[in-house]
Amino acid sequence: MNVTLACEPFAGPLAERLAALAMRPGAGEVALYWLGQAGFVIDFADRRILIDPYLSDSLAVKYAGTRWPHQRMTPSPIELEELGRPDLVLCTHRHTDHMDPETLGPLASSWTSLRFVVPAAVAEEARRRCHADDERLVLVDVGTDIEPLAGLRLRAIAAAHESLDTDQAGRHKWLGYVIDVEGVRLYHSGDSIPYPGLVEAVRALAPDVALLPVNGRDEVRRMNGMPGNFTLDEAVSLCRDAEVPVMIAHHHGLFDFNTIAPETIDERAAIETGRGLRLLRARFGTCWRVRS
Repeated sequence: MNVTLACEPFAGPLAERLAALAMRPGAGEVALYWLGQAGFVIDFADRRILIDPYLSDSLAVKYAGTRWPHQRMTPSPIELEELGRPDLVLCTHRHTDHMDPETLGPLASSWTSLRFVVPAAVAEEARRRCHADDERLVLVDVGTDIEPLAGLRLRAIAAAHESLDTDQAGRHKWLGYVIDVEGVRLYHSGDSIPYPGLVEAVRALAPDVALLPVNGRDEVRRMNGMPGNFTLDEAVSLCRDAEVPVMIAHHHGLFDFNTIAPETIDERAAIETGRGLRLLRARFGTCWRVRS
């Protein structure tokens, strides 16, 4: 596929941008907005999908007074009621910063026909966190290839957070998603590290844009139950080896114990420009328009 990507900075609130009809993407165009951590809004035509939205402070409440208090470094860029009506929500795995009951539950209550794509391996947890019955859950596993909305093709790919964990039925607990819409192909890896076969799988899928976490991992966090992600080097290497032309680096700037300095990403982006990879740092106040 041959696509172009434009970065459009905006100064006003995200809510105003999402509500502006004049900003809606046209035919053959997809608009991306960052919600923080691994969360994104994806707009196309008259549809809106969300991936891994964490818009509450539920983790700060859960871990108050502990070694890892999970206080936000920056506030949520938008209030739940300002999102407008989403047509679909994708969750890559069960961790609260990706499957947040205080974000998903109110969405389910406000929009009673809203459906949630979740890993089949964590269906029971998803029911509780999404406050949704089975009819509203779209259960997927590695290899699933579905059309949950007209004009949107979705495929599930394995993620290793930090291992390729499965349930007793062999279904994967951590997923990434490949999204085909408006002639544009996006790859959201979910939380993952490199694993054998990942480069080949991504190369075969030929995404135009990869949305990859870059907060890395270390033994201290791992021993405290916080599995990690790609380092910046690993994410860049995946894109270069799999021939992905554009990468948006995310999963940074939310918790001070689990992030990477923004200038580190920006410095690497300047280097990669001369090597054929367009590396972008996820940031608030930017709309990425991808056109087929």
